[in-house]
Amino acid sequence: MDATKVLAAYDREARQERGPDGPDAVVERIGSVVRQDGGPHGWSGVLWSDLDERTADAAIAEQVRHFGARGQEFEWKHYSHDRPADLADRLRAAGLVAEPPETLMVAEAAALTGEVELPAGVRLRTETDRTAIELLGRVHEQAFENDGSRLTRELLNVLDQAPGTLAVVVAMAGDEPVCGARLELLPDTSFAGLWGGGTAPEWRGKGLYRALIAHRARLAVERGYRYLQVDASDQSRPILARLGFTALSVTTPFNYQP
Repeated sequence: MDATKVLAAYDREARQERGPDGPDAVVERIGSVVRQDGGPHGWSGVLWSDLDERTADAAIAEQVRHFGARGQEFEWKHYSHDRPADLADRLRAAGLVAEPPETLMVAEAAALTGEVELPAGVRLRTETDRTAIELLGRVHEQAFENDGSRLTRELLNVLDQAPGTLAVVVAMAGDEPVCGARLELLPDTSFAGLWGGGTAPEWRGKGLYRALIAHRARLAVERGYRYLQVDASDQSRPILARLGFTALSVTTPFNYQP
């Protein structure tokens, strides 16, 4: 993989020219900033920017005004290769709060489609329906120790309005969900997004995470996507690197609460 070319394609397709990721979302370009207003149930924030030392502060202030006037929180999705070099410091100075950074990692989907043996008594539930989303919310709470209700509401809205952009897979041990993840399929891009990948603590290290990646890789290939993209945590980054993912940048969510 030519990492420089793939990163340029990602910036162009998944950030600069990206369409809305939900039924109520609107993406617009204002000057050198591309932002999404996700509506009442979706994600709102800055997807891409092309700024320099002269224009950055004014562009940040404009987003604060835009979303603040609506009483709406938003995220500026910052990447380590974005300009200017001190953009992260400028975001902090404007009152945005950084969450833990993640690593943007990409792999060829076709290289990850091999079968992975599941532990005895575990099966993959591959239907994308209301039950799958509710099971995914339960796994999210076990894996990440936070409330999964907001994620459940957002995904149910997507299922209702744009079902073709979402695929959910849950590993079931009997009737209990023990690992779950989703695949986001944005139209007109080469990149399918891997999200979630949460595993209940007692089920970690048994191959479930890899099995869910392989399943989603097969879906992505079937639907014409070339690459899989992940915002990888420190915990998942080594696993993904061993599977063949390449680190392209570091992304940090900067959040603003009006």
